[in-house]
Amino acid sequence: MTMHRLGRDITVLADSLEVPGIGFLPINAFVLHAAEPVVVDTGASLPDRNFLETLGSAIDPADVRWIWLTHPDRDHTGGLFALLEEAPRARVITTFLGAGIMSTERPLPLDRVFLLNPGQSLDVGDRTLTAFRPPLFDNPATVGFYDDRARACFSSDCFGAPMPSADLAECDDAGALVPEQLRAAQLLWATVDSPWVHTVDADKFLATVRPLREMDPETVLCTHLPPASGLTPRMVDSISSAPGSDPFVGPDQQQLERMLAGFEPGGPEPGPVRVPEDMPAETPAPGVPT
Repeated sequence: MTMHRLGRDITVLADSLEVPGIGFLPINAFVLHAAEPVVVDTGASLPDRNFLETLGSAIDPADVRWIWLTHPDRDHTGGLFALLEEAPRARVITTFLGAGIMSTERPLPLDRVFLLNPGQSLDVGDRTLTAFRPPLFDNPATVGFYDDRARACFSSDCFGAPMPSADLAECDDAGALVPEQLRAAQLLWATVDSPWVHTVDADKFLATVRPLREMDPETVLCTHLPPASGLTPRMVDSISSAPGSDPFVGPDQQQLERMLAGFEPGGPEPGPVRVPEDMPAETPAPGVPT
């Protein structure tokens, strides 16, 4: 994991994971340096990520008062229980459903849980955090929030985008990609992470996007995107078109075998997944944004 600071208020704990045929997916957690410090998500559940060690470079874990779990998927919960041990005053902000999902694997201690629903707010001493349901999500317990002091929107998975390289995935500026690249990558991610978006009524979906336009955050902080400042209007435009974008179709067994052959010593370098000649032309294939 790497770390970079955004102004006085926010530290990004940046990580990434290579997804063959897709690109390098950012996996971010954040520290909000409020009067009552907030950690937002806790990294990937992989043994070599050293989340707590990286977090300790940004803040003493004992000072953490809140852990905002945007949803209980394993790429958001990696350091959660280790942090709870080191942050005895911290409480986990989630929903009733989020706590229930966690209980199927490792239950949260209920005396450390703070339930907060979309539309409700939390005062963390020097600012108010207002919870909202992002328009794109892959888990029904997803809740992001808006920080009215930093003018930052913490959007969970919404606005995510696979990057062409690990360096870009862990950089400090989503604007490093040209607009066309970023739009294509965000639409790809929308179809991967929220495949239901192709089945919804377009007008009803746009109604869920509208609050983001009205929020007009200066900075968007997403688990799966480098920090994005000054890009909100065009990123909102991009996800607004998600219902009409091509559905994602993952590799089949034949493509998987080709990919695995590319990983063998002396084999060809693995590249973007290609459509087999016998696959119908109208079936889209995944590819790495370029």
